[in-house]
Amino acid sequence: MEAKEKDSELFNKIISFCKRRGFVYQSSEIYGGMSAIYDYGPYGVEVINTIKALWWKHTVQAREDVVGVDSAIFMSPKVWVASGHVAGFSDPLTECKKCHLRFRADHMLEEIGVQADEKMSEEQISEIFAQNRDKLKCPSCGSQDFTDISKFNLLVKSNLGNFSGKWDSEPVYLRGETCQGIYTNYLNILNSMKVRVPFGIAQIGKAFRNEITARQFIFRTREFEQMELEYFTKPDEEMSEYEKLKETRWKFYTEVMGIKEENLKWYQHENLVFYAKDAYDILYKFPFGWNELEGLHARGDYDLSQHAKFSQKDMNYTDPMTGEKYVPHIVEASSGVGRNFLMLLSEAYTEEKLENGEQRIVMKFNPKFAPVKVAVFPLLRNKPELVKAAKEIFNQLKMEYNCEYDNSGNIGKCYRRQDEIGTPYCVTVDFETLEKGTVTVRDRDTMKQERVATTELKQFFSDKGFR
Repeated sequence: MEAKEKDSELFNKIISFCKRRGFVYQSSEIYGGMSAIYDYGPYGVEVINTIKALWWKHTVQAREDVVGVDSAIFMSPKVWVASGHVAGFSDPLTECKKCHLRFRADHMLEEIGVQADEKMSEEQISEIFAQNRDKLKCPSCGSQDFTDISKFNLLVKSNLGNFSGKWDSEPVYLRGETCQGIYTNYLNILNSMKVRVPFGIAQIGKAFRNEITARQFIFRTREFEQMELEYFTKPDEEMSEYEKLKETRWKFYTEVMGIKEENLKWYQHENLVFYAKDAYDILYKFPFGWNELEGLHARGDYDLSQHAKFSQKDMNYTDPMTGEKYVPHIVEASSGVGRNFLMLLSEAYTEEKLENGEQRIVMKFNPKFAPVKVAVFPLLRNKPELVKAAKEIFNQLKMEYNCEYDNSGNIGKCYRRQDEIGTPYCVTVDFETLEKGTVTVRDRDTMKQERVATTELKQFFSDKGFR
């Protein structure tokens, strides 16, 4: 089997696994589902919450020069005019003339190995599309007859507070990105907090995009969550701060999240928007290939200057020491929660053949990301004394770690289920527990077991680095 086919098979296995084990469900599935919108199940939400908490801890809590905000999803329509989204936030669209389904032209070109950068103009992509028409086929019906390229705006319209019936002429939008809420609160932060340039504002929040061709499971969705840091700098220090940010973000993935370095690489954009000084992506090797995990951009003073122009507010910063006055420049790190989650699934998903010939699926999460840290179960579920002892141990541990009590089947089946969830340790209560006060603790990765006194369990897991 070729490498591409193996990767595709692996990706399909991960997608199937996510539903079967309660990590990800398609939204509104009982009504046929919503395309490119997903719900995180009981185990998925635990991983998601850990990702966000870890990012916040290292981006905000650990730094004296960064504060956080939580801006509203609905914002003044003027925000999106000022940011350029109303006029220019669009994807290249083509329609199959046979089945009338619509697709992103740049994605179709990617499928045949032709790169068309999203920052290209409509005319540039149209030219590349025309040059490759004989190689392109409709993903749905196989036709090669397509309409000319047109631009499709990605902002999601709403009629919030609009009672006039002029929805199309006076639209309100769900935010297309979270950073605009940071820019519009820049003056509030300056006036209410003790911050001095350079300083950062961080936010985690939902954003919405009317993606034409949503694909690759949770990688590209119409509702998603972003983790963003906007760092405000002196104009002549922008690029030095940008290099610091690149180093910090790389270390976050390799040292904090524990991602294998061979699965990460840098990609520098060549076609920059007119105001940008530099733009890099951190790419991850997903099962479907290398793709963007996080974007890092040196944005100059464009964002604050645009909002100053459209709001008529003075966005200048006055240095309290020198009296120097300037509009701060911005360096940005923007990452998707869902993409981080998919990265962790890709890192962890493992199929192993055991000595007895049996095959097991095990999610080898770094323990900090495991949705369940410790599982507790009685050796026999029909023995009240074992069930009682197991419940007591579970109750002792559950306020320290995210634990799960399981007496749904025999021990072997419980172990396999916890392996698939990614639980690092399983605690089995048996008759020796009643006699000697010890339990069996099984390691997920090695499957080795050891006896540990019940009174020492908390210390045992603490020594393993559990929090």
